[in-house]
Amino acid sequence: MLSRLPVAALKSQSALGASRSTFSAFRTRATSQVRFTSSSSASSATLESLFTSRASLISATLFSVGSIAWYTHLYGSLPFIGEVHANSLADDGLHPPAYPWSHKGLFDSFDHSSIRRGFQVYREVCAACHSLDRIAWRNLVGVSHTVDEARLLAEDVEYTDGPDDKGEMFQRPGKLSDYLPGPYPNEEAARAGNAGALPPDLSLIIKARHGGADYVFSLLTGYVDPPAGVEIREGMNYNPYFPGGTISMARVLWDNLVEYDDGTPATTSQMAKDVVTFLNWAAEPEHDERKKMGIKAVILFSALFAVSIGVKRFKWTVIKNRKIFYNPPKDLNH
Repeated sequence: MLSRLPVAALKSQSALGASRSTFSAFRTRATSQVRFTSSSSASSATLESLFTSRASLISATLFSVGSIAWYTHLYGSLPFIGEVHANSLADDGLHPPAYPWSHKGLFDSFDHSSIRRGFQVYREVCAACHSLDRIAWRNLVGVSHTVDEARLLAEDVEYTDGPDDKGEMFQRPGKLSDYLPGPYPNEEAARAGNAGALPPDLSLIIKARHGGADYVFSLLTGYVDPPAGVEIREGMNYNPYFPGGTISMARVLWDNLVEYDDGTPATTSQMAKDVVTFLNWAAEPEHDERKKMGIKAVILFSALFAVSIGVKRFKWTVIKNRKIFYNPPKDLNH
């Protein structure tokens, strides 16, 4: 049968077979090239999404800010940002060390026995010059004293009240609603009794001083003799923790100055620790309640967050896990 075919037909059939083999080889190379291109583009797209995703940017920002904050906490300043001070470090006073206060932790509360002893130190020592205007007798109830003890303490103080039916002022015993009395009737009397210096009110002294409780404790226990070459004026005292190094308040805490009711040894450091704890409570009476509320809020919002994540996954899992297939229409002409 092949002998009957013309030579031209055989040549055309061989040319068609060669073109088909060439097209299949080209298709194979193109497919492999497309596969390689798609794999490389997929890896590049993954890498690009890693660098441009919002979570990666937030993580990098938090890491940078945390590193800067931690370095500043350790060393006080950044190496590439200079600081300009109008005064020297000696004018700012010696930086107080950090003490391990019992209420310093996130889950720690005040030592209420120390608050009671600190109130005794304040009443017998500090109240001679310093006021505590923001604390009333009722604030001591349930913190350091019972109701009867606070009432007896208040009744020991005479308060001016009135006017009465005759229009005259009169003296009466104190009540729980009265605030702790000050040592002086006015600012002028306070300055006259302290050589022109005004003793500050101690209600917010812990919040008002840089260093807080550490500073006040270091100040009360930091009285030393002045170093050689330092001259102290008459009526002043040397304390390296006070800005400038000289302070008009003399040392007031000495061993066994007070006698604690619970038998605690009244050393200088113990009295300073107790009175600073009391002043810290006076500056922040809601401290313990705030931490309790904070713990409850963290537990509640953590549970709500977990529930919201579960609801989100339940609602979106159908949409995120669905598969979409595309069946192109068939061309009936081929």
